[in-house]
Amino acid sequence: MKTNFKFLSLLFVALFTITACTNDDNDDEEEVILVEPTLEDVEVGLNNNEIGVMGRDLHFNASVLAGDKIDMVSIKIQPKSGETYVSDWSYERKWDEYKGIKNATVHKHFDIPENAVEGIYDFIIIVEDENGTTLEEVRTITIYLAENLPVDPQVGTIIVGNLETDRYAHISYFGEVQNGTDGLLIMNETAVAQGSITGVKGDGKLYVVLINKKHNHKPESIDAIDYSKTIVWNIAEHIDKATTGNFSNTFSDFTATPFVIIYPEFTIGAAYDNNLPKPNPIDGLKAWEAGDYYLGFLYENTTYKMGLFKYIEVSLVLQ
Repeated sequence: MKTNFKFLSLLFVALFTITACTNDDNDDEEEVILVEPTLEDVEVGLNNNEIGVMGRDLHFNASVLAGDKIDMVSIKIQPKSGETYVSDWSYERKWDEYKGIKNATVHKHFDIPENAVEGIYDFIIIVEDENGTTLEEVRTITIYLAENLPVDPQVGTIIVGNLETDRYAHISYFGEVQNGTDGLLIMNETAVAQGSITGVKGDGKLYVVLINKKHNHKPESIDAIDYSKTIVWNIAEHIDKATTGNFSNTFSDFTATPFVIIYPEFTIGAAYDNNLPKPNPIDGLKAWEAGDYYLGFLYENTTYKMGLFKYIEVSLVLQ
């Protein structure tokens, strides 16, 4: 009996040890690994120039993919280690409209407060996930007073219409729309879309584009243009402009006698657009049809990484 008792005791200990190890193994197998959110296509400032101007709009874009689902997206602008500032300043924005979504494109425009302080800051993008994880990605932003910008491009004059018949779809000077326009583009009519930009130097490009409103495509930079939906009306550029001044896509050729003014003309209904270096056929999604269009002016200064965009609305008629 003693022998049997010892045997049973040893057997019980062995079984308990095996069971305990098995339970430990199961615990390890059941450990949950939480997936963190990720970020792509981050843009801080127009053309991702990482520049903010006091009292003006800041462009922010990011593609968010949650580990589980998005809880909150926010940004913080905070002093950068090693930088000095004339006074303390920081800023924060939160957006909760993406809560419960797996992935989202966060495209926001908000004003840099007028009481901001010039300097170089950390721009912190924060994505909180419903699974409890948090992603923080740090970019840099330089905040300027407008008068201290290296260049400050602004839309000057926009004139759209038929110069021969003196019929105009749109005329505006520094944002002030003028009377006597009808907002129309007419099929088979040759029209101009003249735009001027003030406060530029160095190198820069101006694109004039026409996009059917049904495509819901309003690119804010030249790089964002989807050419399958976009008709290029005109492209103009300035190179090595030494002093700050105005730039227009209308040019005067004083070498000709008499001198010639070259306007950004385009025939509504043309088979090809004015893209460079090779015109694109106007077919498929961008085939001509009556309806409402966006006419956009997109400028990018490649020397100073500054840019702007301006859209007006016009209607195309087939008469």
